Formats: sequence, C-alpha cells, structure tokens
Amino acid sequence: MVIMVIDGQGGGVGKAVIEKLKPILPEEHELVAVGTNSIATANMMKAGAVNVATGENAVKYNAERADIILGSIGIISANAMFGELSPDMANAISESEAMKILVPLKRCGLYVVGVNTDSMPKMIDEAIDVAMDLIRGAGRSHHKHYHC
Repeated sequence: MVIMVIDGQGGGVGKAVIEKLKPILPEEHELVAVGTNSIATANMMKAGAVNVATGENAVKYNAERADIILGSIGIISANAMFGELSPDMANAISESEAMKILVPLKRCGLYVVGVNTDSMPKMIDEAIDVAMDLIRGAGRSHHKHYHC
C-alpha cells in the first residue's frame, strides 16, 4: 500500500502523523510525505519521512497512486492554507480513489459539526488508528474503492 501524508504551512500535522505512523507501519508499505511548500516537507523529513516531495505536481502524482491519504480537512478544499493548496491539488486529492483520513481542524473556512473537541494529539491518534486498521485489513480484501 502507498500511504500519503500531505501538509502545508509549517507541516505540524504531517510531522505529528509521520512520527506516530512510521514506527508502527509494516515495512512492505510505502510512506510518502508531500508538502505544499518546502518548510512542510522539511518538517515531515525531520519526523522520519524518507520518500518526500514538494509542490503541486507531487500532490497530483502521489494522490493518484495512493491507497490512503492522511492530512487536515483543508487538503480537500481549494485555496486552503492561505492559498498554498491550489484548486488542482484539492481536486486531485478529492478525486483520488484513496481512502482519505482527515483531521478536522477548525480552519480553512471549514467547520465539521458532530466531531469531538479532542486535542490535536488525540485527533492524530485516531487518524493513525483508522489508517492502521485499513493497512492491517489490506491483505484480506485490498481494493481502492471505499463507498459511503
């Protein structure tokens, strides 16, 4: 499986996700960190990401080949992160057949009701738990189509 972590701005969410996911991710799975800017990418590298890329084309290319995409909810919203996330990036992520695991930050003009007001670390822990459940189940019935 290809697990893509995407972040922008300072890369704090992506860094936290990678710090928690990398040590428990089985070696046969590929972890790819993609930043919308070089600072975000550098911070995800500091967290241990080896396969890294930056920019719009990297987002579009890796979203197409990913099985799981992790990031804040803003990654599916055009012009989020003060314009760092282009409409083409948001479209590529939204149209990807990958399962999207989104951390519901109250930024980017998005507010998701019905979500617990847990702390950021707790929300990231939950995102990691969901990703690992999908990864562990991959051997039994792996396919990219997840239905609502």
